[in-house]
Amino acid sequence: MSIPSYNRRFGAQPIDAQHTRFSLWAPDAERVDLEILYGNRLPMRKERDGWFVLEAPHGAGTQYRFRIDDEISVPDPASRSQVAGLHGPSMVIDPGSYQWRHPHWRGRPWHETVVYELHAGLLGGFRGVEAQLAELAELGVTAIELMPIGEFSGTRNWGYDGVLPFAPESVYGSPDDLKHLIDTAHGHGLMVFLDVVYNHFGPEGNHLGRYAKAFFRHDEQTLWGDAIDFRQQPVRDFFIENALMWLQEYRFDGLRLDAVHAISERSFLTELAQRVHAGIEPGRHVHLMLENEKNQASLLEEGYVAQWNDDGHNVLHTMLTGEQQGYYADYHQGAAEKLALCLSEGFVFQGQPEPCGEPSAHLPPSAFILFLQNHDQVGNRAFGERLVSLADCDSLRAATTLLLLSPMVPLLFMGEEWGTHRPFLYFTCHQSPELAQAVREGRRREFCRFEPFRDMSLCERIPDPNDERTFTTSQPDFQCCLDPKHAEWRALYHHLLGLRRREIVPRLPGSRALGSEVLGSEAVVARWRLGDGSVLRIELNLGTQAVPLQEHHKHGRLLFASQDMEEFHEHLGKLPARMARVYLVAPDEQR
Repeated sequence: MSIPSYNRRFGAQPIDAQHTRFSLWAPDAERVDLEILYGNRLPMRKERDGWFVLEAPHGAGTQYRFRIDDEISVPDPASRSQVAGLHGPSMVIDPGSYQWRHPHWRGRPWHETVVYELHAGLLGGFRGVEAQLAELAELGVTAIELMPIGEFSGTRNWGYDGVLPFAPESVYGSPDDLKHLIDTAHGHGLMVFLDVVYNHFGPEGNHLGRYAKAFFRHDEQTLWGDAIDFRQQPVRDFFIENALMWLQEYRFDGLRLDAVHAISERSFLTELAQRVHAGIEPGRHVHLMLENEKNQASLLEEGYVAQWNDDGHNVLHTMLTGEQQGYYADYHQGAAEKLALCLSEGFVFQGQPEPCGEPSAHLPPSAFILFLQNHDQVGNRAFGERLVSLADCDSLRAATTLLLLSPMVPLLFMGEEWGTHRPFLYFTCHQSPELAQAVREGRRREFCRFEPFRDMSLCERIPDPNDERTFTTSQPDFQCCLDPKHAEWRALYHHLLGLRRREIVPRLPGSRALGSEVLGSEAVVARWRLGDGSVLRIELNLGTQAVPLQEHHKHGRLLFASQDMEEFHEHLGKLPARMARVYLVAPDEQR
């Protein structure tokens, strides 16, 4: 049996085939007992700084709980497996039992990344995801990203209500099923990333406040209640050990840290990146990504390779749909200028006019993950509509061209590549009727603030997150791929990703933006100097009228046009409406 190289302080760590070391940080408990399922209750030794420890003659497969002050029995907060779900006992796992078929996989460099975000539950668990890997690799995807998989209450959840972050959700499969998925992905040349939630715990089934009150701080609030207290070193260690587990035991190729703007101690993020990179074997590619509303560009120079670029999404969305409510209001006015800024400097908001964001123009384009859709931007709509249902088809083809051929790292959301009309809705499976009702009513109240939902009958039609039909309605409709219209969308994605692989990716290292220009109220042109000295130029017009081009825009090799160029011969010297064109200008053509 092999033991991971990092220090496993939390949870149940097998010592050999018959013995396990159990540890719990419980500074508010006077006594902790180890309860073995169908066995004895063993008192744990109280050590310094709130730790309770016991080495017991029980090996892998043992199911157990911790008994706190003889009042409440709780699962291990660092449980590696919950075979009976969140409220059942924890189980000791041998981390070295899985025999890897591709042990020499070292990942892929970041500039090759094309991310495909997916929800494992909607695809049928880890084995269901595995069944899609060959198709995704053939499409041109190079990395899948799993939405959070930490154990949550019930059988359906986006994953952001996870409570036991070390335990893969039992409904999706066993720890070895997850390892088999990752192993198989590596065999297809695919990286596997995991979305991790270190900013809060779910509202149901979290007992940390009973025996470790120092895990939270009452003077700092987030959207989910009391903030996690990252001033405490055991709290930091808990989450850093979690990150190392996913990367070392499970051999994930990277992590996406959810909503780090809700983490009050920036130094924790720096420490996590430092310890992760120090703990990874030489020669292996491991990538850390952020979601961060604060647009802290400096973090992208402190061990984080890229950030999800919400600015890019938001301005493209308002240009495609005309929507200007909520946060889209900040992007609708002067949208072309904001898109030009995004393409040339990364972030739109860099500290002005509000104190949010930092200058980002010095960062490479690959420091920004661009997307047209993701789980948040689709699922947080009242009815979960996809862009194919909201935008003009030609405009969406043009925006997709920008997404897949720009030097930024592209992210796709499952089903996008075949233009599915199936919604992606917000779904839960809370066991508490009171909590389920609060979530349902709270979601409807949230939308009633907006003008279209002032009609209460429309608000009443917003799907109930806890209704199982909300989940099943969101399941992908793979059979629709056979429909010619859906096949056209897939062919577009396949062709553009092939162009990216052949023409863009080999030239990406060393790329930098050369600037962008506004051509019209809904049109821009952007240029990047690629690593081999060539210039990539993308012309994008999402408006309904052709716009003139300057003379210096008219040279280079045409890589792709989102519509048939022959249909627009009368627009010589102009960029036609709802069109994107991509050119590659060789160094000797730039004189």
